[in-house]
Amino acid sequence: MDTHTNSGDELIAALKNRTARIGILGLGYVGLPLVLRFNEVGYKVIGFDIDQSKVDALAGKRSYIDHISDVRIGAAIDSGFEPTTDFSRASEVDALIVCVPTPLNKHREPDLSFVIDTVDSVVPYLREGQVLSLESTTYPGTTEEELLPRVQSRGLEVGKNFFLVYSPEREDPGNKDFTTRTIPKVCGGHTKPCLDVGLALYGQVIDRVVPVSSTRAAELTKLLENIQRAVNIGLVNEMKIIADRMGIDIFEVIDAAATKPFGFTPYYPGPGLGGHCIPIDPFYLTWKAREYGLNTHFIELAGEINRDMPQWVLEKVIDALNQRNKSLKGSRVLALGIAYKRDVDDMRESPSVMVMELLRAKGAHLDYCDPNVPVFPKMREHRFDMTSVQLTPETLASYDCVVLLTDHSSFPYDMILEHARLVIDTRGKYRTLHEHVVSA
Repeated sequence: MDTHTNSGDELIAALKNRTARIGILGLGYVGLPLVLRFNEVGYKVIGFDIDQSKVDALAGKRSYIDHISDVRIGAAIDSGFEPTTDFSRASEVDALIVCVPTPLNKHREPDLSFVIDTVDSVVPYLREGQVLSLESTTYPGTTEEELLPRVQSRGLEVGKNFFLVYSPEREDPGNKDFTTRTIPKVCGGHTKPCLDVGLALYGQVIDRVVPVSSTRAAELTKLLENIQRAVNIGLVNEMKIIADRMGIDIFEVIDAAATKPFGFTPYYPGPGLGGHCIPIDPFYLTWKAREYGLNTHFIELAGEINRDMPQWVLEKVIDALNQRNKSLKGSRVLALGIAYKRDVDDMRESPSVMVMELLRAKGAHLDYCDPNVPVFPKMREHRFDMTSVQLTPETLASYDCVVLLTDHSSFPYDMILEHARLVIDTRGKYRTLHEHVVSA
């Protein structure tokens, strides 16, 4: 794109007529669906990732995400999508969208290394007439404090000849009711011209783009969405423990309360919190709030409750085995479902893995079954050298205990109920009383 003093107008025009080129930085659960969405409406897209195996898979028209088919990848490649590890090609695109992880470090503080390393990789290739959008979940101020100075180090004037926005991802892997296109997109710009460019960028591929006044407002919007869910799940997990002590079925109570047509939204307990957002995002805000002399007691309490759920499951397993004159140490235990939620292959922050760690530490002989995760993947903090076992009546009967952690719809629940000696149900799948089923 030729550079002019009205580069914002030039860029908006190119975005609207779809001659602009799009660069997606990070080809995971957020970035890859975005690639496909921009590609399918006619943009030329370059996808950047540091993982050569991902780039090779995409170039070979193969998907590595369960709910994205090889056919869709092949169609994108055939129509011009280029995956690469060469970040110098950032100079070729008009829009750069950052979709990389923002985990916590070992002190449960924000780890922005993926964002910073990615942006630093493209800074030497930034030019006038581009827009840089951050989608990774983070604390308010990240775009201004971390991205803005790096862009300015190139001598670029943000809001005049370069444009900076924050637009948080809202992907929900495996949710068939919503797609990248139909989920409304929040967008905040560093300046009004930045926002105008951001709206033009996303307005071509998202049905509804919601403008907010600043990048900081957009950053806090994303945190509020996920903190609201984390707090409510923390509440219902605490209610589960109380109901268990009182001999009451918490799932029956939730279902009954959900019949109220106003003022109540059902949330369901489980073995903990999973996914990249909900277990992590609250701590981005609690960390940043300390800079302002504030303590987020309510948020942190919910986080503690949710983090304690794997230990609660472990204790239920131990108690159930003890009642059957067995010790957990030496018992054969099968973990059913290790993805973080139903019918996906996404392992990020899966509470199932924490339960598995606790069971292994107590001496259980552990296997797992998950049709969506046939081989235990390489993870940053967990390592299991395992492959998924096949469920048959014989294999089920061979375990002292089966722990249902993720309730995939493909599991043969009637067969599990009939042949397993003991089932620890953390998802409320078995709602009627059975002698060998224990709710957890």
